[in-house]
Amino acid sequence: MPMELTQSRIQKIWLPNDNRPALPRRSCGPQLANSPTVIVMVGLPARGKTYISKKLTRYLNWIGVPTKVFNVGEYRREAVKHYSSYDFFRPDNEEAMKVRRQCAMAALRDVKLYLTEEAGQIAVFDATNTTRERRGMILNFAKENGFKVFFIESVCNDPNVVATNVMEVKLSSPDYRDCNSTDAMEDFMKRINCYQASYQPLDPDDYDRELSLIKVIDVGRRFLVNRVQDHIQSRIVYYLMNIHVQPRTIYLCRHGESEFNLKGRIGGDSGLSNRGKKFAVALNKFVEEQNLKDLKVWTSQLKRTIQTAEALQLPYEQWKALNEIDAGVCEEMTYEEIREQHPEEFALRDQDKYYYRYPSGESYQDLVQRLEPVIMELERQENVLVICHQAVMRCLLAYFLDKSADEMPYLKCPLHTVLKLTPVAYGCRVESISLNIEAVNTHRDRPENMNNSQKPS
Repeated sequence: MPMELTQSRIQKIWLPNDNRPALPRRSCGPQLANSPTVIVMVGLPARGKTYISKKLTRYLNWIGVPTKVFNVGEYRREAVKHYSSYDFFRPDNEEAMKVRRQCAMAALRDVKLYLTEEAGQIAVFDATNTTRERRGMILNFAKENGFKVFFIESVCNDPNVVATNVMEVKLSSPDYRDCNSTDAMEDFMKRINCYQASYQPLDPDDYDRELSLIKVIDVGRRFLVNRVQDHIQSRIVYYLMNIHVQPRTIYLCRHGESEFNLKGRIGGDSGLSNRGKKFAVALNKFVEEQNLKDLKVWTSQLKRTIQTAEALQLPYEQWKALNEIDAGVCEEMTYEEIREQHPEEFALRDQDKYYYRYPSGESYQDLVQRLEPVIMELERQENVLVICHQAVMRCLLAYFLDKSADEMPYLKCPLHTVLKLTPVAYGCRVESISLNIEAVNTHRDRPENMNNSQKPS
């Protein structure tokens, strides 16, 4: 007999009408029908492993795959409160080798806990893992627990790139808190030498031919991929092949104030108000003052973003993916009209704004999936100005600032304000620049308490 189904009121998806336990909420991203995965970083110190770990984790969490980094260096700093020198990393320092192994085991225990009891889907094991013995231990651990393993090796032999990485990241590490930069640099280079002697790179042509892996060579100049097992590993490979570390700036802003903004109506395709047109002129002046080489300008396919871009006297590219969230049956209505005509929908959206899907429309979760190609292309580009919409800008900002799905729908993205994003070592610096053109406030704060009249029956 066909199974009876019930439609979820928030997400508008069909669910079995039985007593089976619901899936964890964050599993609403790409479904991993197979085992959880341990991503194992490999490479000498100062090769960008932690940079890749953090950036990849930010991306996977953004697309809805619960992911967490387990940095063995942090476990070591917890176990050994005061770092003295590179002697700790010498292969003949037996006492230190014992401590380092214990730290790796402690991190793996936490990996197991995360993947088996905390609804995690991917754990990133961030350490050097430069020997076959260490990698073998991790493979045995994964086999015992039914986890898949994917290796990411970062290989870089350019001394200038390594020195830059040491200066920008490693010298600010807690290990060198009370050390001058010259001594710290000398100590860290000796630390690298300690690993160099026993380093056994991944060998996909022979010894490691059965492993799933990607080698990232010279900061993305070349890649070597071996035995990709599943959809999520292919997504990881695609992402790693799109990111770069060149200095650049990303500017995010909304269109100028629209006629519908003035009337408090959501969605639609109205043109700019008089103040919105003034913002477009001010944005042109702002862009000229930034004096950027080869600035790319992207808009949605809606009238208000195109009118804003037209004032810039620059070529621009229209993306349908950048269109505002589709409010379905609520398009072109005010919030007061939605509350009166669709009271249950109004309350449901306040209850869970990220997963809530407008009838015949979209949710923030849908929007994230729609915007993934935009993120991929932003990662490939250098200087870009994105002229978009409130919900779209929130999704993009959440990616760059590593904000959760719960925080995303409430990020403040006011009209007539440019957000300047500058990638830094392990994150993104954001600067908010108001262009001093008055506009309506379209932000709705998270409801503190839903009273009984708002709650769905």
